[in-house]
Amino acid sequence: MNDSELAKFREIILARMQELENEDALGQAGQATVQLDQQAVGRLSRMDALQNQAMAKANHARRQAQKTRLTAALARLEDGEYGYCEDCGDDIATRRLELDPAAAKCIQCARG
Repeated sequence: MNDSELAKFREIILARMQELENEDALGQAGQATVQLDQQAVGRLSRMDALQNQAMAKANHARRQAQKTRLTAALARLEDGEYGYCEDCGDDIATRRLELDPAAAKCIQCARG
């Protein structure tokens, strides 16, 4: 992989990390503690609020996991190991990296 391709993937990774940060900022309100004021809302509304909170927390955890994968991809990029499968050492297809810039395995190793 040449320097321009590596620079392109660095930009893609950084842009995706920024998108995740923006999504996290928007999802903060949904993760807040649910107030159980029985005078303000009915039982079903409280259950909906609790379910929405749980979904917001699950989405936050998913975004955190994706950020961790992207951070690892940046580290591989800095170490000169980006684009190579961590299992077999073969090149990871450019199209695969375009779809998932955090991919650490070639398609054969990812399938098992």
